[in-house]
Order: sequence, then C-alpha cells, then structure tokens
Amino acid sequence: MAEIVGGFLLPHDPLIASAPDAPSAEQKNAVMEAFTTVSQRIAELRVDTVIVVGDDHYTVFGPHCIPRALIAIGDIEGPMEPWLGLPRLPFQNNQPLAQHIMQYGFDNGLDWAIAKDITLDHSTSIPIHYTLSKHSDVKTIPVYVNCGVEPVISSRRCYEIGQTMRDAVNSWQGSERVAIFGTGGLSHWVGMPQMGDINVEWDQTVLEAVRLGDVEQLIAMTDVDVLEQSGNGALEIKNWITALGFMGDCRGEIIEYQAIHEWVCGCGFAELAAA
Repeated sequence: MAEIVGGFLLPHDPLIASAPDAPSAEQKNAVMEAFTTVSQRIAELRVDTVIVVGDDHYTVFGPHCIPRALIAIGDIEGPMEPWLGLPRLPFQNNQPLAQHIMQYGFDNGLDWAIAKDITLDHSTSIPIHYTLSKHSDVKTIPVYVNCGVEPVISSRRCYEIGQTMRDAVNSWQGSERVAIFGTGGLSHWVGMPQMGDINVEWDQTVLEAVRLGDVEQLIAMTDVDVLEQSGNGALEIKNWITALGFMGDCRGEIIEYQAIHEWVCGCGFAELAAA
C-alpha cells in the first residue's frame, strides 16, 4: 500500500531562476540552501513520488480555458518560459498513480480537468528543478489549482482537493512513498503598483499558522483581505492549503524565510509532518 511520508511548502518565484544574482548573496544563499534542505529530506524520507501543486499565470492556459483543478496524467516537461534560463526537459510522471488519483476524484465528487500531455510553467517547474534534479528516480504528479487568475478557487475547496488526493493515495495498492509540495507565495503583488512590496508581518502570520498546523486560520482568510494586505500573488497560499489538506493533522517546521524585494516576494519554506 502507498504511504504518505512528507510534505513541503516552498516558493516558485520565477526570478529565482531568471535573476539569480539580483538579491544579496546572503539572501540568495539562504534560499538555495533551503531548496537543498528540501532535496536532502526527499532523499532521507526515501520519497519516490512527489505531487507538486502549483497554479497557472496565463502561461499554460488563458482566457479561453481556465481549469479550476487539473491533474497531469501523461507526458510532462518544463519549463514553458524560455526567459527563466532553465533548460526545457522531460519530467517523470507517475502515470499509474496519477490516473488512480484522477479516477478516485471522479468517483468522489472531484471533477478534475485532465492533461494527457503538458508543458509546465514555472509554478511547478521551479520546485522540481531545484529539489528533484539530483533525484533521477523520483517521479512527479503535477496538479494545478486556479488561485492565480480570477475567478479563483475557494480555499475550502483546495483543502477538500488535498483531502481527496490523500484518500486516493491511501487507497492505492502500490508501494510508493509519496510526498507533496505546496508551492508559491508568500506576499507579493504581480503586475500591480505595489510590486516589490512585501508584507513581512502577514507572511509571519501564515508561517506561524503552518507551524501550529492551524489550517483553519488560513482558510478563514478571505480573498479580499489577502489581496488588500498581501497582493494577488499571496492567493497562492491556496496551494499550501491543498498540501495541508493532503497531509491531514500535521505541524510545520519552518526551514527558511526571506523577504526579498529584488525577487518581489516573501519566500517561505516549511516541512510538514504528522502531528
């Protein structure tokens, strides 16, 4: 039977790749070391499959089609954006498990959108590149929840999607050791006049809720309040909420936090473990 062995929350800021030397060496190194810590923990936990939860930025999808929740069950590669400066490479998808999660969702009230062939954007490619590139045997299952383009998915629904994926993995008869990445955030304003601002106090509130495992505090944050206090990019905590739903009753250990104005984002890292 498959086993859920860990979860991680981490940024997917594209400037990490496209403008690596913009911040101070101290801040850049802190972020790179945090990615390395996650990579090392993947090895220590003997993870063989990572579900990577991200969101689109009018890159993969657009006004013609905005999936609320999508799972990739076939061929995957990334990143799509050449300006990131990362090579576009194929990633290994755990297709049998992905298809099982898809079907379990269909059977339990989750109408997934499906990608049988997809080129991933930075929201999933950045975490994969910086944490899994040294683990050639680790497979991924990309999942998109729409928290980047209005109308955004609700935080409660993200939590329910995480729960459904957890139940699906627990019902899988394979021997996989599965982890989840919730990616994105924290406070940042994308393409808005406040771009470059960071609400450190709000970021710390989110990280403290993660540390305590208080997902209800995060779900209770209204989209309007998040937009006003921490920017449209901060709605990506919905990806984190999805991961928290997947992990169930858990607590977070904060790995790193850096407010990096040059990367226009508060970058937070945490490891999730059963309470």
